[in-house]
Amino acid sequence: MGRYIVKKFISLVLTLLAVSFVVFFLFSVIPGDPAVSKLGTHATPEKVEALREELGLNQPFMVRYYKWISGIPKGDFGTSYAYSMPVSKLLGGKLIINGTMSVLAILIVIGISIPVGVYTAKHTGGPADRVITVINQIFMAFPPFLLGLLLTFIFGLVLKLFSPGAYVGYDVNFGRFLGYMICPAIALALPKTAMCIKLLRTNILEEAKKDYAKTVYSKGNNTTGLLYKYVLKNAIMPTITFVGMLFADMIASGIVIEQTFGIPGLGRSLLSAISVRDYPVVEAIVMLIAFLIVVVSAITDIVHAAIDPRVRENS
Repeated sequence: MGRYIVKKFISLVLTLLAVSFVVFFLFSVIPGDPAVSKLGTHATPEKVEALREELGLNQPFMVRYYKWISGIPKGDFGTSYAYSMPVSKLLGGKLIINGTMSVLAILIVIGISIPVGVYTAKHTGGPADRVITVINQIFMAFPPFLLGLLLTFIFGLVLKLFSPGAYVGYDVNFGRFLGYMICPAIALALPKTAMCIKLLRTNILEEAKKDYAKTVYSKGNNTTGLLYKYVLKNAIMPTITFVGMLFADMIASGIVIEQTFGIPGLGRSLLSAISVRDYPVVEAIVMLIAFLIVVVSAITDIVHAAIDPRVRENS
């Protein structure tokens, strides 16, 4: 298991290096001059050139890339062109906001989908299974931002459980911050929860039809014993992969959810940075998202390997 984890770590580092090079290269060749964006189109060529020199934009590509990539392990993503402050300081709080929202959403997905998925598979064809299937179809058809609007109307305007748009920072009141993040997390989680329930139910039913399950059942095991001791272990593997993939999708979907609930997260900073050609901020956000995706993917693979030794043998 130790060798497998080391291999995954090396793969993670190489992947991030490749992503970092592509990201830095693309933002070096796309049209648009950060110096012109900061000074305005009426700035003299001399002022533009002086600012380019100050920002280091006149240096060779590989020199700029090396300075940037060598600072990342130390948490140094460069300096924002627009705000003239360290990018890490600018985005530190934003990452906590998006991370909290995504973790809450993942916990909701896991907490609901696994027990409900197992229940529907165990009672397949029954009234509860049919009702849950219909509810699943409805939630899968709703995009997160529309669910966000619906939750805002019901819990914010009608039930008045929170004040829409009255975001409270985690550094001001952590309890109220968590309370405000619940509805955005639910809006992110519900469509994915419905998909996860359907996936787990289908996998359990497929595993239950296999020869090993029939053999175990014929030896006197009841349905519950067969399900929890044998079938669920194999059926949950694709679900673990799916949940790992969801984390990346939630970060992307969270950008829209931020706008719906008035949350000052990474999405707002990303859109603002793109509009003013603040490339250090954009590159940092892309790398943070890539890092989270790659790390979650690696953790998912390690969990797979811990559950099923065949994964380690085939890698």
